[in-house]
Amino acid sequence: MNLQTLICLFTLPLLASCNQTAKKEIQRPNILFIMSDDHAYQAISAYNNTLTNTPNIDRIAQQGMRFTNACVTNSLCAPSRAVLLTGKHCHINGKVDNRFPFDTTQVTFPQLMQKAGYQTAMFGKLHFGNNPKGFDQFRILDDQGSYYAPDFFTKNEGKINIKGYTTDIITDMTIDWLKEERDPNKPFLLMLFNKAPHREWFTAPRHQAEYTSKTFKEPATLFDNFETRGTAAKTAEMNLADHMNWSGDSKIYPEVMKELGLKEYMKWDISAFEKEYNRMTPEERESWDKNYKPINEKFKKEYPNMSREDLMHWRYQRYMQDYLGCIAAVDEGVGRVLDCLGNQKLSDNTIVVYTSDQGFFLGEHGWFDKRFAYNESFKTPLLIKWPNVIKPGITNDEMVQNLDFAQTILDAAGLSAPEDMQGESLVPLFKGQNEGFREEVYYHYYAYPSIHMVKRHYAIVSKEYKLIHFYYDVDEWELYDRKNDPNEINNVYNDPAYAEIVDELKIKLSDIRIKYKDSDKLDQKYMEASK
Repeated sequence: MNLQTLICLFTLPLLASCNQTAKKEIQRPNILFIMSDDHAYQAISAYNNTLTNTPNIDRIAQQGMRFTNACVTNSLCAPSRAVLLTGKHCHINGKVDNRFPFDTTQVTFPQLMQKAGYQTAMFGKLHFGNNPKGFDQFRILDDQGSYYAPDFFTKNEGKINIKGYTTDIITDMTIDWLKEERDPNKPFLLMLFNKAPHREWFTAPRHQAEYTSKTFKEPATLFDNFETRGTAAKTAEMNLADHMNWSGDSKIYPEVMKELGLKEYMKWDISAFEKEYNRMTPEERESWDKNYKPINEKFKKEYPNMSREDLMHWRYQRYMQDYLGCIAAVDEGVGRVLDCLGNQKLSDNTIVVYTSDQGFFLGEHGWFDKRFAYNESFKTPLLIKWPNVIKPGITNDEMVQNLDFAQTILDAAGLSAPEDMQGESLVPLFKGQNEGFREEVYYHYYAYPSIHMVKRHYAIVSKEYKLIHFYYDVDEWELYDRKNDPNEINNVYNDPAYAEIVDELKIKLSDIRIKYKDSDKLDQKYMEASK
């Protein structure tokens, strides 16, 4: 046997072993995590087809699992994102509201993915910090970001400005990364964070004519009088007729406001409109004026004779026209990214998640915005597909939270989660193994006193009931029967028929606060720090 033959005999097994290792590396699932800002589940046709159609987002539901009881731990943008990245409640990661700083010593799951060999990238709105840990590539919107000509903080280019419509730009960045920057020898974690449909809901030129001409069905509780609710619901400042901005929100031009004697509700009302309007190109501004100036002219004629009820109807339609117009671009972007996965032969080994950082009121209870533990704010869309693991077109009603995302993605990637993460992996649910999953979730909202003046509260929620405790400057309780009162208009806390339920849930609430290491002492700490 000659030397060349001996070398071949020894090296062939090694080469085969290397090839098998590389193949195994590539076979770990890719993760595409898409999150839009303030995208209500009511505005996804897979959940509700009475408001709008979202055929591309619906594709994820059709090819995977639709969660009907997905929810958040704190219905506010930056805190929700901190929970997503750390797998820990806000009182642990420090980001209890949009103002409090994130604890930068916290380990995020993208760091663990990157360390384990995943290529990682994030594009879009993060809303806290301009240098996210654990990403090989990122382009992050400056703070809330702009709908037109947005500024980005980037990994390699510093701060940049890009002309165009933000949803399209973020989509383009994502697709370009998949085509040009992705390492085919590594699995990837790709996070697409849309700004839309966050306030102030500026639509793309291509959707303006269609959506400003639509009329949308009003929610049954548009004129809710909060008869059985307490102080918190009655004093919240997010009523469509009373608390929306004229210019920024309803798109009444500043000069029309002046002509009609309309005052700014928030000091940034007119500046919010002007910021976006002045960022538009001449062509974009021409489209805007063509579609929105007629609305202003009509409003000038009608406003002097409008009752408060008339105004409520008008502002609801204006709100929905712009909000749902923004979602039209989001849905198109999702379709483009899904098509790119297919064209790149990546669909079969990619987990796709679509969700929002929280729910949103679309006129229910007469409100816009979020913050409350009530369903429209607390619940969030969650659609997940994983070919050959999740059966297409199925639903799941377990009580899942954004707290679970970190552990779920780590588990799917074959990685162990740190012991101090507080969520639960959803991978067993993907396989139909629902037994033993949690029965209740915990919610805690901190941002008071602040915009919209929603009082601090915490809650325990099961499939059947929701017990809420409002505190700080009040001490009030509310209980809702989620099965028999899905619109949550009847607070039954003081109903004798529910006395045993109240007692049982109070015990469970105390236990769950201990489980998640929340306490009156921490409540006091954050109350004192916010003064």
